[in-house]
Amino acid sequence: MINVGFYYKVKSGHEKEFEETFKHVAEYLKSFQGFKGAKLYKSVDDPSEYLIYSEWKSLDAFRKFIESQAYRETINYGKSIMEGRPHHKVFQEVNSFF
Repeated sequence: MINVGFYYKVKSGHEKEFEETFKHVAEYLKSFQGFKGAKLYKSVDDPSEYLIYSEWKSLDAFRKFIESQAYRETINYGKSIMEGRPHHKVFQEVNSFF
């Protein structure tokens, strides 16, 4: 399993729009093979900064998602409400204590 953190800075006034868009994308992802789940986090220091934490069955499944038309459409839409360029980091699970 891998985990991916997507980091975003949203333009002021677009926070609720971003949160609603996350809900729609998460619904779509439920049917995407290899997707296990996602959570949206908002920074306690800066309410315009977000983290989407997602879990994937494999790196290959995640790569298929970021190569999909749906991902490209979401990225293109996001450009209108983002400050700067979002980025992501991919981590592979080594140990679990739960």
